[in-house]
Amino acid sequence: MELENDDVYTKDGTVDHRGNPANKKKTGTWKACPFILGNEFCERLAYYGMSSNLVTYFNERLNEHTSVAANNTLNWSGTCYITPLLGAFLADSYLGRFWTIAVFSTIYAIGMTFLTLTASVPGLKPTCRPNEGCHATDAQKAAFFFALYTIALGTGGIKPCVSSYGADQFDDTDEGEKKKKSSFFNWFYLSINVGALIASSVLVWVQESVSWGLGFGIPAVTMAIAILSFFSGTRLYRNQKPGGSPLIRIAQVVMAAVRKRRVQVPADKALLYEVADAESVIKGSRGVVGTFVIFFDKAAVEIETDNIKDSVNAWRLCTVTQVEELKAIIRLLPIWATGIMFAAVYSQMGSLFVLQGKKMDRRLAPSSFKIPSATLSIFDTISVIIWVPIYDRIIVPVARKFTGHPNGITQLQRMGIGLFISIFSMLSAGLVELVRLRIVRTHNYYELDAVPMSVFWQIPQYFLIGCAEVFIFIGQLEFFYEQAPDAMRSLSSALSLTTVALGNYLSSLLVTIVTKVSTRHGKLGWIPDNLNYGHLHYFFWLLAILSVINLGAFLLISKWYTYKRSVGTLR
Repeated sequence: MELENDDVYTKDGTVDHRGNPANKKKTGTWKACPFILGNEFCERLAYYGMSSNLVTYFNERLNEHTSVAANNTLNWSGTCYITPLLGAFLADSYLGRFWTIAVFSTIYAIGMTFLTLTASVPGLKPTCRPNEGCHATDAQKAAFFFALYTIALGTGGIKPCVSSYGADQFDDTDEGEKKKKSSFFNWFYLSINVGALIASSVLVWVQESVSWGLGFGIPAVTMAIAILSFFSGTRLYRNQKPGGSPLIRIAQVVMAAVRKRRVQVPADKALLYEVADAESVIKGSRGVVGTFVIFFDKAAVEIETDNIKDSVNAWRLCTVTQVEELKAIIRLLPIWATGIMFAAVYSQMGSLFVLQGKKMDRRLAPSSFKIPSATLSIFDTISVIIWVPIYDRIIVPVARKFTGHPNGITQLQRMGIGLFISIFSMLSAGLVELVRLRIVRTHNYYELDAVPMSVFWQIPQYFLIGCAEVFIFIGQLEFFYEQAPDAMRSLSSALSLTTVALGNYLSSLLVTIVTKVSTRHGKLGWIPDNLNYGHLHYFFWLLAILSVINLGAFLLISKWYTYKRSVGTLR
């Protein structure tokens, strides 16, 4: 009977919606994933339906200067990737991933609804008159920013939890399920981009050709559908139990190590303190094999005053698993830092690529219909949709034959390839801008709103970023989930997402510095309001140079990285 139970229930500590051990035949795997993928599809459709063209709303409806509009877009987008730290903390510590997603999705929907009102209700929306442009009062701007940052808060509980929650549906201790989990990350990212595809084509057109109110209203309705999709799969989900505050556990390790700073760490790691079975003192977490010796190992050294026979004081003596939690995060930080530069490159799609496209011929021949420049991001999405199945069904099996690795190549190798490809996206964008400016200067087109050069010349730069995404972002999703301690997976996913936030902030900082330096002595600078007088290609090439330096740093760091090893199973 015991063997039968071992086959029926998961061994990674997951439970069903009633809190009972998760039955492998009735919960999880691809039975539960459609509801999670449906939620992600709808949420991403809502997010990109709003964010893809946000720079245009700032520029045209709120009447902001080009550089200000770009910076406001980047700062808001960056905040959307910082708030996941809060959501991840609540998920790992107290609420669990299911309730964190549910609560923050509701906040998200409220923010989307209010955003729709600020673009459609008289008194809340900016006043626009023919030939005079638009004007927004300070109160209208404040209402718009309040809605935006409510949405940013809502994303904080969704972004770090949905991918991890989907991965929770596959038992790490079951080799068959573990292989399927690697595929899940690929199809999870595909669902994101199918949502983005519809948003950057249909919704962007609705915003510019019909109304901004409807263009924001559709994503608001979509977000409501996302919530319904998520709750529909409740009975099928596997849930990881919250493990308590990871910040407190980290503080305990630091404090214990400081107190024992003069204690010698034994050469034999087996002598360090750990509980007897595979489950550590951290709820829902397996034990972890000790790695390289550093200062924090002192926290797991037993001394007479620890008095472990009575009760263990976690502020004086920590388990190896607790120590390894902190060390795992420390090991991840250098890899994490190299993702910031790619995020800065990626952020150009929602800012300077859009403004560059607005200065090009956007007509669809032979008609006079003009496509919104933000719609070009559809080619990034198409690239992802093409490359995900190619990677999952062709590249991985072929690479597996040569390397013997279950995933074809390691997660770090995958990320490195993406960083390399991203360099060429910036070179392509710079080359397009250089050719565009030559046309301007040759024919004296400085005052033209659109230079007679097709906007479709931007396709390669979008397509290359999409290809790089498949390698970097999906590689990051899997890497930070796999390498995180069991009880810190939401926090680790949030950590990976902060690279996008810091990438947006870095790009905003670079725009600010470049604008300040290049406008000295009365010059118009690299990124003036009229890009026909600027040197936007210099900025793209600056990003390419920084990307080359970043790739070099990544290769050095990844060479010394050691992968995590867990021991035993739960239950």
